[in-house]
Amino acid sequence: MTSTAPVLTADGVGKLFGHVRALQDVSFDLHAGEVLAVVGDNGAGKSTLIKILSGVYDLTEGQLQVRDQPVAFGKPADAAAAGIATVYQDLALVDTRDVAQNLFLGREFRRGPFVDRRRIYREAERILAGLTIQLPSVRVPVYLLSGGQRQAVAIARVLTGGADIVIMDEPTAALGVQESERVLRLVRDLRDAGKAVILISHNLQQVWQTADRILVMHLGRVAGIRRRADSTVEEIVKLIVYGDPDDASVSTELEGI
Repeated sequence: MTSTAPVLTADGVGKLFGHVRALQDVSFDLHAGEVLAVVGDNGAGKSTLIKILSGVYDLTEGQLQVRDQPVAFGKPADAAAAGIATVYQDLALVDTRDVAQNLFLGREFRRGPFVDRRRIYREAERILAGLTIQLPSVRVPVYLLSGGQRQAVAIARVLTGGADIVIMDEPTAALGVQESERVLRLVRDLRDAGKAVILISHNLQQVWQTADRILVMHLGRVAGIRRRADSTVEEIVKLIVYGDPDDASVSTELEGI
């Protein structure tokens, strides 16, 4: 169930790289307890938008608000301080460290001058149990985990930082069917726990399984925002390809989108 007031609002966001306009007049809102899927063809502006929201790029035009307060992100740490966490495709895990160490990397509990390893492992087990993530042990090195398990660790790490806005960049891109379903279940679990989730995906089938609303990017603009329950795959594909569902006829069997 989504909240009434948005936790994140983009109002007229634009981005220029020299004379090249990557984004123009991008506006949307995001609510707690919902999954907003962001879809679009290559070059549509998805990556630029996500990098603005996560503090990698500054915006050229427009404004962002988090919980009704204007924000300006000069670096990723600013977005993190505002409660925004991003899980990228490369996951940024340290393969030679175990699960618990990855969850609290850079945020280790301490007892005086020493790392409190007992608490780290205890808290790691609690967090993973709360997400119903099945792993051999919180002490297993990350390089021994499957792709889906690694993705689950990256998602769980978001929660250790207290983020309530989670951006996920193609979380199932390199996974098989079963592991993809487990990761999508985690996305839905985050939503059900009251998190606001932005899901970037090329897989419309997975979007239909997971998203509450769908934001379609086309040539750096918002082509449309649709409630998944009130839309069709054909309409979304037309928005992705043409930017307007009434511009042309297109088969719903288009692949690679």
